[in-house]
Amino acid sequence: MTLRRRTLSLLALSAVSALAFAGCASAAAPTTSGEGTPSPSVSSPPPALQVEAGWLDDGRQIALVTWGSSTCVPTASQVTVEDDGAIAVTLDNGDPNAACTADYAARVTLVSVPSDVDISRGVDVVVTGGEGERGTVGLHGFETLSVGSPTDYQPSAGWIQKDLFAVLTWGSSSCAPKVEAVEAPLPSNIDVTFVKPPKNQVCTMDMVPRTLLVSTADLEVGEHATVTLRGGDAQFEEKPAVVRILAN
Repeated sequence: MTLRRRTLSLLALSAVSALAFAGCASAAAPTTSGEGTPSPSVSSPPPALQVEAGWLDDGRQIALVTWGSSTCVPTASQVTVEDDGAIAVTLDNGDPNAACTADYAARVTLVSVPSDVDISRGVDVVVTGGEGERGTVGLHGFETLSVGSPTDYQPSAGWIQKDLFAVLTWGSSSCAPKVEAVEAPLPSNIDVTFVKPPKNQVCTMDMVPRTLLVSTADLEVGEHATVTLRGGDAQFEEKPAVVRILAN
């Protein structure tokens, strides 16, 4: 009697195991369409990338703003024009092993506008980040901008948001200006004073564009303001420059 009961128990256990295996196999099988072929898998969309932008250098350049570590600013590794006229920008985050600060700040990447872009009609900028994330920002068109013409190496400025604008200067790549103070004597005029570099500072003799961001969050300024650049190196120490802040 004991042997028979044990034999029946083993048979019952085997039956349950077979049903469980069949259930797993059924769950793992791919779904099929009406024709009996497996349905294609649906890939998830790339994560969203927060991005803003503004015009600089009479439309020859775009100040592209992303958020992340302030010491690891991405560069534009590829800039192309899509069939619909949009500017496609691929960002490069640089050395993945580089030590980056753990802050979260606005960073500006300078993008040269291709000469065959009609910026008078406005343009969309489609950005792909270093991790595959994507974002799009639109810029208004300007009839007065002169994309494709040679730059005159003059400073310029462009709005990014209502309380943030980018400033472009030209000079040594190793001695980029830094903001010391921002004031607004009038809503129509913003004063930006650069830090005076030390007398023994050694700078390379190249001529490159240098871009920085200026916040007006604590100031009362208008959309059609101008900015006066003062101090810093010899470029603005003796003769301040007054430039109109381009709308975005």
